[in-house]
Amino acid sequence: MSTAKITETARYLTFRLGEEVFAINVFKAREVLDLSHITRVPTAPDYLRGVVNVRGNAIPVVDLRSKFGLPQTAETLHTRIIVMDLLIDGQSVIVGGLADAVHEVLELEPHEINDPPSLGMRWRTDLIVGLGRRDDSFIIILDIEKVFSTEELATLTPETAAIA
Repeated sequence: MSTAKITETARYLTFRLGEEVFAINVFKAREVLDLSHITRVPTAPDYLRGVVNVRGNAIPVVDLRSKFGLPQTAETLHTRIIVMDLLIDGQSVIVGGLADAVHEVLELEPHEINDPPSLGMRWRTDLIVGLGRRDDSFIIILDIEKVFSTEELATLTPETAAIA
């Protein structure tokens, strides 16, 4: 369950994985990139697709579908890499997240966000800040820093991670 009730209006970057729409706080996203060549890193875990070159820096790219246990699909013209600046255990880490599509930046008021239900959720509720309501659908708002554990980020060695 979310640890803190959202009390202020915030802006979120929305993206799609399969049929679900997710969102992260827009301040965690540095930029959105078109899909480019991802260099595979030997012995990397399955969820780590490899690294991309972003202005001379090797940025690790995590397959968010794999991270959430979704089946793999072919990449399309809409596939994007969301470059995020995360603070994990006091350390700033830049990581890319592979998404099926990136939609928009939207603003949600606190009254438009529900707590995630404690039962019947397909997703781990400790990773979810809330469920944003938009028209007749819900947007799963992630605590993106909780999606990545300290142990997983340890696999992002200096050769595969950009430390800010």
